[in-house]
Amino acid sequence: MVQRAAAEAGGQAMNSRLEGDGSPKSGPSGSGPSGAGPSGPVAPESEARGSRSLGSRLAEWVSGGLVRVFLIVVGLFWLVPTLGLLLASLRTPQDMAADGWWTVFTEPSQLTFGAYETLLENDDITGSLLNTVYITVPATVLVVVIGSLAGYAFAWMEFPGRDWWFLGVVGLLVVPVQVALIPIAELFGNIGIFGSLVGVVLFHVGFGLPFAVFLLRNFFAEIPKELLEAARLDGAGELRLFARVVMPLGGPAIASLGIFQFLWVWNDMLVALIFTDSGSQPITVALQTQVRQFGNNIDVLAPGAFISMVIPLAVFFAFQRQFVSGVMAGAVK
Repeated sequence: MVQRAAAEAGGQAMNSRLEGDGSPKSGPSGSGPSGAGPSGPVAPESEARGSRSLGSRLAEWVSGGLVRVFLIVVGLFWLVPTLGLLLASLRTPQDMAADGWWTVFTEPSQLTFGAYETLLENDDITGSLLNTVYITVPATVLVVVIGSLAGYAFAWMEFPGRDWWFLGVVGLLVVPVQVALIPIAELFGNIGIFGSLVGVVLFHVGFGLPFAVFLLRNFFAEIPKELLEAARLDGAGELRLFARVVMPLGGPAIASLGIFQFLWVWNDMLVALIFTDSGSQPITVALQTQVRQFGNNIDVLAPGAFISMVIPLAVFFAFQRQFVSGVMAGAVK
C-alpha cells in the first residue's frame, strides 16, 4: 500500500510539472532539446552548408549544371564535321562549288540523293566497301576468339613456361607495324597470298592478338577462383568451363576488344595500301584513289566518306554500354 501511494504521488508530481512548463526541459535554457536554438533544432546539413567555404560551394555549382552544359557544347562541336559531311553528300557539285554546306538551312531545296545514286553506280567504291567488310569481320572475329582462348589459358591453365610465354606476348605490344611491313610482304609473296584479302586479314590478326591476349588475360584473372573450382567439382571440363562461365563473365571486356579491333581494321589505310591490289582494296584505299585520279569527283567522295565513317560510329554506339563496362572493369572492387 505504501509503495502504491508513493507511485501515485510521484505521478501526480510529474503531471503537475509538465502542465506548468508546457514541455520537458532537456537543456539548460529550457527552450528545447540540447543544442537547439530559439527557433527549433538546427539540421546538421544546414550547419555543414553554412560552414562550407565559398570555394567549395562554387566548385559544387560549377561541377553541376555548368559542366553539363559545357560537355554538351563540346559534343555538339565535335559532331559539326560529321553533320557537314552528311549535308555535303546531299548536295550537288555545283552547289558545293558555289557556297558552304551551311546554306542548306536557308535553302533546303539543295538537298538531293543524287550523289548516293552516283555512288551506287561506281563499281570501285561499292566493291571496296564489300572488301572492307570481308577484311574487318574475319579479322575481328578471329582476334576475339583466339585472344579469348589464349587469355583464359594464360590466366587459369598450368603449362610449362606459361609466364615466359606471356612476357613474350607483352613484348610484342611494342613492335611497331612499320617494322614488319617489308618482311611480311616478302613472306606473303613467297607463299602466294600477297595482294589478297587473306593476307590483309592475317596481318591484322597477327598484330591484334598481342593486345587481345594481354587485355583478356588480365580480365579473366580477376574472376574468383572459387567459382571456377566449383564448376570443376560439378564435372565441367576446360572447354565447357570457358564457354559457360568465363565467356559470360568476360562479356564486357570481349565487347571492348571487338570494338577496338573493328575500328582499327575498318579505318586502316597503311596496311591495306601495301598488301592489297586493285581487286581487294578496302574503302579507305578506294577513296584515296578517287582523290588521286579525279580531283573534283566530290559527288562520289562525299557520300563514300560519310558511309565509311558512319558504319564504325553505328557499331560503337550500338555497343557503347558494353564498351564502357569493359573499360571500367576492375576499376572499382
